[in-house]
Amino acid sequence: MKIVVAITGASGSIYGIRLLQELKKRECQVFLIVTRNARKIMEYETGYNEEKLSKYAEKIYDEDDMESSLASGSFMYDAMIIVPCSLKSLAAVANGLAINLVARAAICCLKEERKLIVVPRETPLDLITLENMIKLKKAGAAILPAMPAFYHKPDSINGLVDYIVGKILEQLGMEHSLYKKWG
Repeated sequence: MKIVVAITGASGSIYGIRLLQELKKRECQVFLIVTRNARKIMEYETGYNEEKLSKYAEKIYDEDDMESSLASGSFMYDAMIIVPCSLKSLAAVANGLAINLVARAAICCLKEERKLIVVPRETPLDLITLENMIKLKKAGAAILPAMPAFYHKPDSINGLVDYIVGKILEQLGMEHSLYKKWG
């Protein structure tokens, strides 16, 4: 599977990193976009930097690389995941504003009717953000907020993170054993 992953400047870059690890295990071809704010937050929250991420992606793109193949609808891939998705990125995509490569690639993803999964990590949610989520849902995106469950009885932060990553993998149609499913 060929997948575009974007890590934006919201808290929760651990979700993106963990997803990259799982996609690597599944031998997916990953094309990664990391925003400037994501780089700062990721380093602060996890100690990860671009060098550590490079083993999980075919290529890492800068958010300003609007001449990359990812900025075109003719770049063929199966799905795009924005994880975590900042509210700025969510608003840009929802309103068709190609302000950077993340937004442009996501807009192309929607126009080409490919799978777009958006993982916002913010609380509480204001009316504008909720309306932007509705716009994205109507446009065909899957909205998967980073809201972990507890029925699988996680015993660590990793258990909470794995729940969200498992939900993303399910949206991609991939089997996993990251958490025990209900029932």
